[in-house]
Amino acid sequence: MVKAIFFDIDGTLISFKTHKIPQSTIKALNELHNKGIKLFICTGRPPADIKFLTKELHDLFDGYITLNGQYCYDKNDNIIHEQTLDKNDLTVLTDYFKDKDIACGFIELDYFYYNLRNQYLDDFDKALGGTAPKRFVDSMQRIYTHKTYQLNLFLPEEDEAPILKMMPNCRSVRWCPFVGDIIPKDGGKATGIKYVLDYYGIDIDECMAFGDGGNDKEMLEFAKIGVAMGNASDDVKSIADYVTTDVDNDGILNALKHFNVL
Repeated sequence: MVKAIFFDIDGTLISFKTHKIPQSTIKALNELHNKGIKLFICTGRPPADIKFLTKELHDLFDGYITLNGQYCYDKNDNIIHEQTLDKNDLTVLTDYFKDKDIACGFIELDYFYYNLRNQYLDDFDKALGGTAPKRFVDSMQRIYTHKTYQLNLFLPEEDEAPILKMMPNCRSVRWCPFVGDIIPKDGGKATGIKYVLDYYGIDIDECMAFGDGGNDKEMLEFAKIGVAMGNASDDVKSIADYVTTDVDNDGILNALKHFNVL
């Protein structure tokens, strides 16, 4: 019996085409909530970037796993789990960046800044179009005075290795070809789910997860039922228990019906 369901946001709850949550998904979420099934967001976004969901969907969600598992909290803002990036790793990295043309996003709970802008980052923003969030360039010295939970490294995957080598306490999970999310080595969405399930006293065999990106693979493998959206990449589909239709074609509702949850 499914008692908890975890949802990625971009490409899972929200369409990349319309930038909205399909009506069939909103209807499904309300039905799940009314059945007493606990619903959770599980995203790479920081808390500041999901406030629109709480406004649109009110109290449907029981908790939030943000920053790829690094900051988890319930609907009353009680912290379930918190983990920041290793300060020594950050110090080495920022020293390395001083004379390099490498764009990196530094993510705090309520602030996201870049060390610089370059062509690779500009190309990424163009690919996102109107959904590209407005970010600022700021001093990397903030790592000494503020908690840094995650980095967005704007490099092709094949160029990540030298940087990760100097950050032994970190690893990368990619949600798209443009960006590597740098998180603690023992962090990730699956880790966040484990803390949340423990907090609510729910067994892993009673949980289901939906995702579409590379950073969702671990949670789809961890959950008892891992569902890949039809618009997911092939590597995500290959590890899922079930591949549903895409986000714009009732993917979430169709999977819930397939497993007789609705």
